[in-house]
Amino acid sequence: MQTGKTATTEEQTAEALEELEGTLERVIFHNAENGYTVFRFQPKGKGGDAVSVVGHMVDPQPGVGLLLRGGWVNNPKFGRQFRMETFESVLPATVEGIRHYLGSGLIKGVGETMAARIVARFGESTFSVLDDAPDRLIEVEGVGAKTLERIKTSWAEHRGIRDLIMFLQPHGVSTAYAVRIYRYYGTHALTVVRENPYRLAMDIHGIGFITADGVATKLGFSKDSPLRAEAGVLYMLGRLTEDGHVYFPFDGLVTHTGDKLDIRYDLVEDAIHSLEREERVVLEDLGEGVGVFLTRFHHYETKIAYYLRRVLASPKAVHFENPDAVVDKVLGKLDIALAPEQLEAVRTSTRSKVMVLTGGPGTGKTTIINAIIRVFAEVGARILLAAPTGRAAKRMSETSGRESRTIHRLLEFSPKEDGFARNEDNPLACGLLVVDEASMMDTMLMYHLLKAVPLGATLLFVGDVHQLPSVGPGNVLRDVIVSGVVPVVELREVFRQAAESEIICNAHRINQGEVPPLESSRDRLSDFYFIRQSDPAKVVEMILELVRDHIPRRFGLHPVDDIQVLTPMHKGLAGAGNLNLRLQEALNPQTLCVQRGERQFRLDDKVMQIRNNYEKDVYNGDIGRICCVNAKERELTVRYDERNVIYAWEELDEIVPAYAISVHKSQGSEYPAVVIPVLTQHYVLLQRNLIYTGVTRGKRLVVLVGESRALAMAVKNNRMQKRHTWLAHRLAQGLSTPGALL
Repeated sequence: MQTGKTATTEEQTAEALEELEGTLERVIFHNAENGYTVFRFQPKGKGGDAVSVVGHMVDPQPGVGLLLRGGWVNNPKFGRQFRMETFESVLPATVEGIRHYLGSGLIKGVGETMAARIVARFGESTFSVLDDAPDRLIEVEGVGAKTLERIKTSWAEHRGIRDLIMFLQPHGVSTAYAVRIYRYYGTHALTVVRENPYRLAMDIHGIGFITADGVATKLGFSKDSPLRAEAGVLYMLGRLTEDGHVYFPFDGLVTHTGDKLDIRYDLVEDAIHSLEREERVVLEDLGEGVGVFLTRFHHYETKIAYYLRRVLASPKAVHFENPDAVVDKVLGKLDIALAPEQLEAVRTSTRSKVMVLTGGPGTGKTTIINAIIRVFAEVGARILLAAPTGRAAKRMSETSGRESRTIHRLLEFSPKEDGFARNEDNPLACGLLVVDEASMMDTMLMYHLLKAVPLGATLLFVGDVHQLPSVGPGNVLRDVIVSGVVPVVELREVFRQAAESEIICNAHRINQGEVPPLESSRDRLSDFYFIRQSDPAKVVEMILELVRDHIPRRFGLHPVDDIQVLTPMHKGLAGAGNLNLRLQEALNPQTLCVQRGERQFRLDDKVMQIRNNYEKDVYNGDIGRICCVNAKERELTVRYDERNVIYAWEELDEIVPAYAISVHKSQGSEYPAVVIPVLTQHYVLLQRNLIYTGVTRGKRLVVLVGESRALAMAVKNNRMQKRHTWLAHRLAQGLSTPGALL
């Protein structure tokens, strides 16, 4: 757990912990994410200059009186500083002091003029009114209903954080954690922490079980507390879903939780059964053992099986009196000759309720989708097209000439209504629903989609099953294929024009476990290159040179718009974090920016949305460019395709630089050129489907930089991490309800 101890780079003096009382003069730096603050402080009753103070606090405001506790340290770079361990707000007692305090900007809705009016009305009783009778503020000139609510909310937050900090500090919990805890729970924060501090591990991003456990220990919770064991199980199940599991075997969960979190196995077992009684987890006998599901994921998976089998069992709404004749007529109009497996795919769609079309690059999936759309249009069917991401939906629109939407938009998600407007009571209106990039769909999204599919519709899932599975839990497309309950057409033949591309040929070699040739022909311009380099630092320099100079000069591509760096990892020299810093400096050395924490957002930066924001209508993985920076208001505008989206400063944790992104984040996208580092230091993630997914993102150029040994390791490693799912069994066996429980 983080404490107020000094960093190892600083030398603590021998002076005892001391107190400083005075006034915060000027804020030098403040990180709103964790509360870390550097400020100038004028000690009370001491002449001379103000001192530098470092520590954690929320909303530091110049002019506020503080009582600091801490010690002096010598920072090699910044000199003598006061390291603040704890602090208390010192509320002024005089009318003049109260007026300055309220007018400092600490309370939203109260400026200097309003502060003067409030103090003129209530005098030395102002704080008592704010604490105990805030509705009396309506007596002040200029305070209407809206202003009253804003002041009440802001003062309650200010007081709530202050009370939470005062409660936690004696137990050794730093202000940094107190700030984050209050941001999440609001006015209920103190109650939550007192009753069950283990909730912090499950609710607050970045606060793990160890931190919550430390808080609980300080508050007197026993190591053998049932709350500790229950929170540990839920925390561990949550972590396992992040790894893609829908459930985890009972025995494995017991040992995994017990070993990772140092909890006795018998306590873990008791906790699992207690959580089952509380309906927070579901235990299901899977025949080969008992699976433990978080309740919502058990619901999603069983309902997917139920809804899919229901669609399969329902009559087909789109009727073909002579399907083969319709197919021949449409293909005649299109003037294209399909290969036998392609023709079979089109014919299968006319006979099936649900169908999967899969295949690698160059096998003609787009041609088949368009042919199927024309066949259904020929008989007057209403057709809907969708994909999991905005980029995939846009590409589908371009290749089909029809509107395609994200699944969220198709289902009319509304954050205000707290859910999807389209469901089993308000289904989609269509005779054919085509879902592209279906391998990206996780368990939750598939559940919501199937819930809204009308019973008579034909459902076509299209995707490359050899790509990486969904980021979220489950392996839905593969499970549907493995179940055997729907016809699957896999396109294998690579057509002549596509076969001329080394990208496509090498992607298929990789998929078949064959390391592609690493020497490109010098007689012609290739679209696939491998550059050998084993030193990670030199790999980074080479990537910078390729993106900034070599590829734009030789291939005529724009270094930001056309070239995407894809990396297996986030950390390390060749990880997305460091590559983004280096590429930002190389490609966009502008000074106009907004700073959030340690991250700079510069005008013209390439950025990516990293979580779904339904109100802004931008989604995880959307990439745009910063087109406007308002440094004074600390506000950005990002242009996504033809749309501008404004981000306030507090919303900037939703976007990250996107000069380099993870291979996972690239799913559903295509780029003119991709550059991929491949190093043995990435060995944990070196798997065939990762390299295959990265290579197939490039349309005109793919450049791999790294070690041939690392590439060989990845291509030969087809042991994909097992994801514990039970969907294939449910579909094959017709299960849609839980089995016998323990």
